[in-house]
Amino acid sequence: MHPYRTHTCGELRVTDAGTEARLSGWVHRKRDHGNLLFVDLRDHYGLTQCVIEVDAPGFDEITALRLETVICVTGRIERRSEETRNETLPTGEVELRIDACEVLGPSDPLPLEVNSDRDYGEEVRLRYRFLDLRRARVHDHIMLRSQVITSIRTRMNGLGFTEFQTPILTSSSPEGARDFLVPSRLHAGRFYALPQAPQQFKQLIMVAGFDRYFQIAPCFRDEDARADRSPGEFYQLDIEMSFATQDDVLHVVETLLHGLFGEFAAGRTVSDCPFPRISYADAMARYGTDKPDLRNPIEMRDVTDVFRGSDFRIFADMIAGDGDIRVWAIPAPGGGSRAFCDRMNSWAQGEGQPGLGYIFYRDDEAAGPIARNLGEDRLRLLREAFPSGHAPEGGDAVFFVCGKPADFAAFAARARSEIGERLELIESDSFRFCWVVDYPMYERDESTGRIEFSHNPFSMPQGGLEALETRDPLDILAYQYDIVCNGVELSSGAIRNHRAEIMYKAFEIAGYAKDEVEEQFGGMLNAFRFGAPPHGGSAPGVDRIVMLLADEPNIREVTLFPMNQQAQDLMMNAPAPVPEDRLKELSVRIDLPR
Repeated sequence: MHPYRTHTCGELRVTDAGTEARLSGWVHRKRDHGNLLFVDLRDHYGLTQCVIEVDAPGFDEITALRLETVICVTGRIERRSEETRNETLPTGEVELRIDACEVLGPSDPLPLEVNSDRDYGEEVRLRYRFLDLRRARVHDHIMLRSQVITSIRTRMNGLGFTEFQTPILTSSSPEGARDFLVPSRLHAGRFYALPQAPQQFKQLIMVAGFDRYFQIAPCFRDEDARADRSPGEFYQLDIEMSFATQDDVLHVVETLLHGLFGEFAAGRTVSDCPFPRISYADAMARYGTDKPDLRNPIEMRDVTDVFRGSDFRIFADMIAGDGDIRVWAIPAPGGGSRAFCDRMNSWAQGEGQPGLGYIFYRDDEAAGPIARNLGEDRLRLLREAFPSGHAPEGGDAVFFVCGKPADFAAFAARARSEIGERLELIESDSFRFCWVVDYPMYERDESTGRIEFSHNPFSMPQGGLEALETRDPLDILAYQYDIVCNGVELSSGAIRNHRAEIMYKAFEIAGYAKDEVEEQFGGMLNAFRFGAPPHGGSAPGVDRIVMLLADEPNIREVTLFPMNQQAQDLMMNAPAPVPEDRLKELSVRIDLPR
């Protein structure tokens, strides 16, 4: 007999009754029934009930065991009686009658309960993450993550892609976040950077003649934590394709994601291919965000002309005074009561806004202060602003925001979500995908007035070099695209700029001198001079994919060893001070802020 186990704790069935078995695992739970002591023994595979009688050898020793002690038990497998079977467990028809028990690993008193879902807070859970990971929900999420990654690899191979690994120690790159820097011992005063993404390397792989690349790539960014973003590091499915158009890349990614989400949907529905495509401008105008949750049917409309010159002076005067002022209408199907409108108005004030204007409809009659100041003709124009079949009617409401869209769009998006949730309009048990395409190539920094890249600096502008030389930079669109699911951005991607002359001009518009471009991107520019194929790609976030599939609102719940909100690893005590002699070896001196 094996020294530790003949079976796992999830393996025994009624067909094993009458045989000898040995199990090893953790003491998950104990139940003292007087003459009998029941021990639920747990391992990676499941849970088996073990039992020992009060007069059996070792009863007192097993009774004294703390929870989470690791033990090895040997005994006879017995069929449970009809009334004691546990239909919720795969092993619920049998139990092991303990003849011998050996303690393999004693446990100290527990700082958190493994056999419950009680929330002990971030600090305790992360400091004792090895215990937290024993809990069924977290353990299942990590196993789901592994299964998703395995499926991704299988699917990518099936789509003709080859997996390569790119360097971790590299040079700094303007990916939109701060780099993590690594001092060089051999080259004093110089630093490596951990890759924010394998962007340049995957393009160089295409230049090298490998046609379809992928990688489950670690990425490192020194940025603050959010619910959907881990501080420090994350993993993405990095994809690049040669001789590919934007349609080619979108087809590959949506084929992958449709199949992947369908495999792990667990009864939830998944958008059919091809996924809807929405331009960036339309996404902002209809949803107030470039990450629209299409489970919510609410679409906003620009109704500025309805209020222009109207007797509702608050909006009319703002419109007359500034040509950039717009009024957006947010429909609320089923929200047509003063009580609901007042609650939304109070919510808006809690969001730091002065309020939220509204009209609500009794039967087909518009009511409220705004309605009284618009008149019948303008109220008719308001209803006509919505698509056929979606105009507000009896029992509905419409809310309004007024100002410059750049200032109020984020609030309008939150209001749309809040209305959808309060009125229970959001579709449940579904994954709704869409592509957001046609991103602006550039944007203006409001504080400095400078023209900057709005998305990915390595993207091909629509119209190529001619567009860069002849058009207003703020009017130039790029071959850039995001894939969004249920309001979560899973990936950004682009058709790449593979021509050196176009790259110089694109960076010149963003304020980069030619020598600066050559210094930062010399390796890639040099490669482009020797025949670069048109290419493009994308990089869906593995963590976010698993977060959606696990129906978890926080990415920490699907990450094996996450940091806390302050980017600290409480379990391993990182970051930590470095001895002075090690700093000297690296030619680094600490200059702490006062």
